[in-house]
Amino acid sequence: MSPTIRVASWKELGAAAKSVRETVFIVEQKVPLEMEWDAIDHECVHALAIDDAGNAIGTGRLLPDGRIGRMAVVAASRGQGVGRTILETLIGEARRRGFAETVLSAQVQAREFYEKSGFAAVGEAYLEAGILHIDMRLRLA
Repeated sequence: MSPTIRVASWKELGAAAKSVRETVFIVEQKVPLEMEWDAIDHECVHALAIDDAGNAIGTGRLLPDGRIGRMAVVAASRGQGVGRTILETLIGEARRRGFAETVLSAQVQAREFYEKSGFAAVGEAYLEAGILHIDMRLRLA
C-alpha cells in the first residue's frame, strides 16, 4: 500500500487530521483532550495520509518555526511505511521553506523510527501527557 499524502492547511485537512489524532492520542494513548488541541494547528502545514479507500490513516504537522509534531498513524496502518512517508513529506516541506534544521518531541518507543530518518536524540527523556518523550533534531542544511 502506498498512501496518498496531501499537504495543506488545517482549514482543508483539519477534520480528517483531527479524526486520526483523536483515535491515536486521545482514545488509544489516553492523552487528555485539553493537551491534544492547541491554537497552533491553524498556523501549521499539515500532512495527511489517505489510503486507497479514501480513509485518513495518518497525519503530522510542520509548525511555523520548523518543528514537526503530532505524528500519528492509526493502528491498522502501522508498519506499512505510512509514518515514514508522512515524516519524509514534512522534512521535505521544512527544507523547501529554508529551515536549517527541524526538531521534534518523540515518544521514546518511537525513537528508533526517527533515527532511521537521521534524527538524533538531544538531552534526557521527560514525561509529557503521561508518556515518556525525548527531543530529537535533524540538520537539514
